Amino acid sequence: MSEPWKTAITEIEPNAVRVRGYDIADLMGNCSFGQMVYLILRGEMPDEPTGKLMEAIIVSSIDHGATPPSVLAARTVASTGATLSASVAAGIMSINKHHGGAITNCAKQLREIIAKADGGDLHFAAETCLAEWKKSGVRMSGFGHRIHSADPRTKRLMDLAEDANVCGKYIEAARAVAQVFADAGKRLPINVDGAIAALLADLGFEPEVMNGLFMIARTPGLVAHVREEQTRMKPMRKIIPGNHEYDGPSERKLK
Repeated sequence: MSEPWKTAITEIEPNAVRVRGYDIADLMGNCSFGQMVYLILRGEMPDEPTGKLMEAIIVSSIDHGATPPSVLAARTVASTGATLSASVAAGIMSINKHHGGAITNCAKQLREIIAKADGGDLHFAAETCLAEWKKSGVRMSGFGHRIHSADPRTKRLMDLAEDANVCGKYIEAARAVAQVFADAGKRLPINVDGAIAALLADLGFEPEVMNGLFMIARTPGLVAHVREEQTRMKPMRKIIPGNHEYDGPSERKLK
């Protein structure tokens, strides 16, 4: 018999399930989903403020309307009569370098800026890197937005980051980039992707897993869009992205 291959994620025995060593029954009802995502990806249980920040990151990306490529892909496939799983999978497969990938891309670029600074002036390093990327035709990910001039999700995430004491070099680098843009007269503030990239990097997540965080967050939204397509729309319809109208609940507040 060949040597068994190894996994350090979840241990299964008769009448027992342990995730990263923790009994699943103990975790149920005692840990938030954000804490569990952190645990299963990083291997250790985060403290409560960090878990709350992780939860907020997931909530911030759960949906962004009917026009993102992943939603259009999922709805288009659903319109053909495909199953829920196939339709949601089509949406997930649309999350790549240019959709959702801004988080991973931004984290890598911020890492380059930090390396360029080498413990020195982050503003100068950001200015230098941005100039080099511009000459090469490379855009800075995670800044500016096609709809929001001040992304409402960014400030909330930064406030929660303060509560969790997550304010490291990546957040400093992101703020340096925003200042370079402001000094040049460009309105390109940190958007939610840039905030998530900086926060996850300061929490120790590798850039390569960050697209996965976006997929985790966006899946419930895709399920909702697919079911709406299957139950409200005619099959094989022509989906025109901008030609939709919201008819859900009007603005309301949490109690």
